[in-house]
Amino acid sequence: MESSVSPERAKMILEMLTSGGAMSDINTPLALRLIPLAIELEDNELAEKLLAHAAEVASNEIESGWTKFESLKHNNASIDTFYLLAVESEKIAEAQKLAAAVLHHVSLLQLAGDQLDEAKASASRSLRIREKIEDSKGIVYGLAVLEAIAKKQQDSDSAIALGTRRVEILMRDNDEDGQIEAMSDLAHSQATIGHFDSARDLYTESLEIAKRLGDLSGQLVAYWGLADLCEIDEDYESAMIHLSDCLHAFLKQNIPTPAQVRIRINALADIQANPEAKKQ
Repeated sequence: MESSVSPERAKMILEMLTSGGAMSDINTPLALRLIPLAIELEDNELAEKLLAHAAEVASNEIESGWTKFESLKHNNASIDTFYLLAVESEKIAEAQKLAAAVLHHVSLLQLAGDQLDEAKASASRSLRIREKIEDSKGIVYGLAVLEAIAKKQQDSDSAIALGTRRVEILMRDNDEDGQIEAMSDLAHSQATIGHFDSARDLYTESLEIAKRLGDLSGQLVAYWGLADLCEIDEDYESAMIHLSDCLHAFLKQNIPTPAQVRIRINALADIQANPEAKKQ
């Protein structure tokens, strides 16, 4: 459930609450927005107070539904319990966004439990609702889950079709943050079926955006993927260059380089020093 309060304002209110401030002026949408911040601060007592307050001041069925959804997540409820909430939400007028969000969460739980057919059904149902209400961001989230499911089911054609649609929507909406991950995901799918040139182009474009936005995580994934493609071609020198560039990107921002990058650089150095080791 969305609140019009900025993240900065939300954090300021949370700081006030942790100092003993009153909740009387906080409505349900804002209370629900503050809960993840309280959890991030490991203040479980405050998170529970916010949940109780959100339920108490909820002004309609939809706000009550969002509060129940947050409560179920907070208490690690069962998949069946979430599913019942989704069914209930679909019966409430104007609660389609809530129903779609709950079904999306169900699909994630099922995916984590390798219930792939069930996850696909839940994600598809959520996506249909989001398409009906023209929820562009929700559609992108749904496509990402279905793409991940298709990959796990080794359905490369579906993964590529879903990933392509996801990228197209993000480009249409000028969502560069979303494009970084979506392009790398699609690149991986393309590489899986041997479309290495397409994969390289996508990783490169993802990397350019990640550099421009200063997204180190996005840079790591893109550099890693480009290094993979170089290793497939047995071009270990270029693979080393990509990973070294990744290392320097982290050093430039005084952030520790992920251990797997250094380990892989050392492994490539060993291959270059002893080419016969790769053949064994």
